Amino acid sequence: MRKLHLNAFLMGVGHHEAAWRTSGADPSRVTDIRHYQELARTAERGKLDSVFLADSLSFWGDIKYHTLGGLEPLTMLAAMAVVTEHIGLIATMSTTYNEPFNVARKFASLDHISGGRAGWNIVTSASESEARNFGGSLPPHAVRYARATEFVDVVTKLWDSWEDGAVLGDQTEGIYADKEKVRAVEHQGERFKVSGPLNIPRSPQGRPLLVQAGSSEDGKEFAARYADAVFTAQPVIYSAQAFYADFKKRVVKHGRNPDEVAILPGLSAIVGSTEREAAQLQEELGALVVPESTVATISEMLGVDLTEHPLDQPLPDIPGVVEGQRSRAGVIVDMARRENLSLEQLIRRLSGNRGHRVVAGTPEQIADQIEEWFVKGAADGFNVMPPTLPGGLDDFVDHVVPELQRRGLFRTEYEGRTLRGHYGLARPVVAHA
Repeated sequence: MRKLHLNAFLMGVGHHEAAWRTSGADPSRVTDIRHYQELARTAERGKLDSVFLADSLSFWGDIKYHTLGGLEPLTMLAAMAVVTEHIGLIATMSTTYNEPFNVARKFASLDHISGGRAGWNIVTSASESEARNFGGSLPPHAVRYARATEFVDVVTKLWDSWEDGAVLGDQTEGIYADKEKVRAVEHQGERFKVSGPLNIPRSPQGRPLLVQAGSSEDGKEFAARYADAVFTAQPVIYSAQAFYADFKKRVVKHGRNPDEVAILPGLSAIVGSTEREAAQLQEELGALVVPESTVATISEMLGVDLTEHPLDQPLPDIPGVVEGQRSRAGVIVDMARRENLSLEQLIRRLSGNRGHRVVAGTPEQIADQIEEWFVKGAADGFNVMPPTLPGGLDDFVDHVVPELQRRGLFRTEYEGRTLRGHYGLARPVVAHA
């Protein structure tokens, strides 16, 4: 029977913009590795497939208002790996501001450290502020994806430069490795020249899981070619169904099995013992939002200065989508137009979800929505985005997950130890010609 995939998207002390202002929150925990280790153990207690850490190479939004940003993801996941046994560990890393050899080596190392639980969320980086931190301006969208395509090809070649069984460890004969099973890649491309081989033996998964989150045309084609899982922002079921159907066709076009690529829309679940309690929790979070903060973030994403725009008026005409944030900007504009939201209403909506779906209700009501999307061709699972941390993740694991298990939709025990295994994917086997 088909089962849900559930990933815990961890961000500071919660995804809601005002999470750090809630009673009992400790903003200093955004740089406390013990906080993230506890969250990883909670996700593992819930038998979730994986935890995921986003990343940016600059501040997100206005530092005056946000706790976003913080520790480097791969470093964090290595520390989380040593206190867990099963949960997958997915880190974001940019193809625009890194080199293939370093990325291949880092993820292979995390895969060894974790015993086969590493995943790479591939991003091309989308902001001018990131570009300025590397001495330039943001490359055009198509250029970033062209670089990403060659980048991932090189990384895959490096992961495959060691065959299984290459390490002999023959102490008697003094032979550590079979040189015939370790090959240089000798990549000579338009953007990269990499000799190889990778200077670390083949990792437990062979290739770490590949994740992608772009919803532009370039992003979807890239993901259909490479991704094992896709994160996407889909606030309503009909748009999610359209994305799902279109993307699965793209996967087939690239000669891949569509059942082996999981589509995981973002879901922010506000859990209450009653519907009224959940609504009250949502209202309390919304009341803590500083409007100026969200207006600045929306302005950056849309490429339009909204700081002087009346809060009680709908969005003005948006002349075009900014170069960096094509897919997410489209989601925001569509939401505002579809629901005829004023700027103030849009602020309230985006402060808790950044364009993803928000569901407030009882565990049963949240499970109903998850099940509906799952059975009606809108999702293979969800990228769970707790509004507050650790409390929001505790609520989801302790109340929503048991309801999904009761319905037979989600595992009650792990069946394997690798991230690829959680997603039902075989370990790639390499044999050099």
